[in-house]
Amino acid sequence: MQWQTNLPLIAILRGITPGEALAHVGAVIDAGFDAVEIPLNSPEWEKSIPAVVDACGDKALIGAGTVLQPEQVDRLAKMGCKLIVTPNVNPEVIRRAVGYGMTVCPGCATATEAFTALDAGAQALKIFRHRPLARSTSKR
Repeated sequence: MQWQTNLPLIAILRGITPGEALAHVGAVIDAGFDAVEIPLNSPEWEKSIPAVVDACGDKALIGAGTVLQPEQVDRLAKMGCKLIVTPNVNPEVIRRAVGYGMTVCPGCATATEAFTALDAGAQALKIFRHRPLARSTSKR
């Protein structure tokens, strides 16, 4: 597994609108990021993502986050996305995106989830750190 960009980080532009997208993506690319995610829970992402892919797809790995369904992967592939970030490990979503040649970074919290994601073809992992519950928050 090898990360496909120079900087092993993804700029996540949460809540970005179509009117803001090009300026903000341009700024993070100018700052050195070469992987950019626009989450699917952003306003009018269906407009922002294709506009950013068209304007910046040759300068950075442009894609979507909060991808949950294989059908979303199909739509994103048609828009030209090259990156998928998920908040969970769904092997069907991962395999579908890999089939389109996308870089996939699923979110995982356990070793089992990490290996399931890698076995499905994920090239990177978004690790959700686990903290043990404090004794005061546990029921007795």
